[in-house]
Amino acid sequence: MIETPLQQDQAMPTADVNRHQTAAAADNRGTAKWRPETITTLSVFAISLLLLLCSRFVSPALGSWDHLNTIMMLASFLIVVAFGQGIVILTGGLDLSAPALITLGGVLTTTWIGAAEGSSELLIPAVLLICAAIGGISGLGVVLLRIPPFIMTMATGIITASAALGYTSGTPRGAAPPLLVELMKGELVGLPLILLFVLLFAIAGSAVQSRTSFGRRLTAIGANPAAARVAGIPVGLSTVAAYMTSAGAAAFAGMMLVGYANGATLRMGDDYLLPSIAAVVVGGSSILGGSGSFVATIGGAILLTTLSTVIAALGIPQGWRTVIEGSIILIALLLLRENTFAWLKRRAR
Repeated sequence: MIETPLQQDQAMPTADVNRHQTAAAADNRGTAKWRPETITTLSVFAISLLLLLCSRFVSPALGSWDHLNTIMMLASFLIVVAFGQGIVILTGGLDLSAPALITLGGVLTTTWIGAAEGSSELLIPAVLLICAAIGGISGLGVVLLRIPPFIMTMATGIITASAALGYTSGTPRGAAPPLLVELMKGELVGLPLILLFVLLFAIAGSAVQSRTSFGRRLTAIGANPAAARVAGIPVGLSTVAAYMTSAGAAAFAGMMLVGYANGATLRMGDDYLLPSIAAVVVGGSSILGGSGSFVATIGGAILLTTLSTVIAALGIPQGWRTVIEGSIILIALLLLRENTFAWLKRRAR
């Protein structure tokens, strides 16, 4: 069939429209690959790398391979604690008992495992279960008694810290089990074991939070608990499991600290409460729950640890260190907000 000139003129705009729609769809597909979570994750790691490179101007010893190993060693504790904290924050809660459970995990490790030769494989899970049970108590208080997470976990933390004080009479005794010392200070094929552990933990933690039904349930609960309950999600049970996970992660971080320092103290967990929350939030997770990425949380932990080592190298007094760290965290939060990315995208156009 031969088209008339009029039909050809009418067909041309349609073809142009189709081409424009196809191009727009391709652009949208390209934009969809760069979700806000992906941009946040890349930004956090980029800022950490930039800070590490700039630290060379502070001291030649900074920014080296040894400095990087030190950062990863110190960040490993925060990464483990922040994983559990992020799981709770994903539900819209907050775990203030983490420092006390870090201490309890460390104390039980030295007094039980350190004094029992050859039984680390059995006692390590026992310590983790005890601490997870304490986290379960916090979860039950939040779910059944409707106590706000802030209050419930604070009370649990105070009771746990007091119990650790009474159990040790103020002086924790014992040494670190060889298994934990090897984890923190050993090497495999020329690489520190702790680096390999962080890599495996990052893969496992990211899978748990983003790829499993457990992680998806927690995300749904944080986004809308009522809708999650209507959808058949066991909101109460999942919430309790989240607090148990956080407590177990904190206890294992205490074990790692014991392996690193070859001993335990009653204040060993105090420095990890605010950084664990900050690492999760700097990583782009919503403090109100419903969204979060563990890979981005790892980036936040590395960023905070790098910042801490650089500030310490400058010899700044502790009070000013806190002010500087808090200011930089606030700036990072403002820069990493989704609205900021949207504004930059509009400016780029």
